[in-house]
Amino acid sequence: MLEYLDEFLIIAVAHFFAVASPGPDFAIVLKQSVQQGRRNALYTSAGVGLGIFVHVSYCLLGVALVLSKSPDLFSLFKYAAGAYLAYMGVQALRAQKNVEPMESIQGARDSESDFKALRRGFLVNALNPKATLFFLSLFTLMIDPETPQAVQIFYGLYMALATWVWFSLLSVFLSKSRVRSFFHRAGHWFDRGIGVVLILLAMRVVL
Repeated sequence: MLEYLDEFLIIAVAHFFAVASPGPDFAIVLKQSVQQGRRNALYTSAGVGLGIFVHVSYCLLGVALVLSKSPDLFSLFKYAAGAYLAYMGVQALRAQKNVEPMESIQGARDSESDFKALRRGFLVNALNPKATLFFLSLFTLMIDPETPQAVQIFYGLYMALATWVWFSLLSVFLSKSRVRSFFHRAGHWFDRGIGVVLILLAMRVVL
């Protein structure tokens, strides 16, 4: 395993910057933390971590290699991913000031089941084209084709665990009463900032 340490460190660093950058995963964890509370956000974070296994699975099955060898198919997917990110950005730019009392949001905290929160996080990550592009480039450009599949599976397990830990820590912080109150008052400005970042990410994906 030590002979793959350099490759693992490159993957770990790339994954950290990918998971820490603004995107649909962060947006949904932020939204659930503020609107539904800590427990819901933690289950949503677990769902995001489970979604990683979808990307790892199709990469191990060779779908990533097929995409990398077909320029037209890859371009089609790239433009679709860019359009999706741009759409998310435009939606975020349209965020309006929240006029609903904080107490009414807190009262709805128990209205959603843990399974629904888990499912939401899973689907947001599994259907996230930003994550697909990341894993596509990771398994076709950064990971040596000669790397044993068992080692590649270990990489996938690490990234799923690291993703879950990262968003769980964010959930704990973002669900604090003071933080929730702040985002309730001024969250629309933060959403608009996220919108600008998502649009820039869309341009970067396409270009």
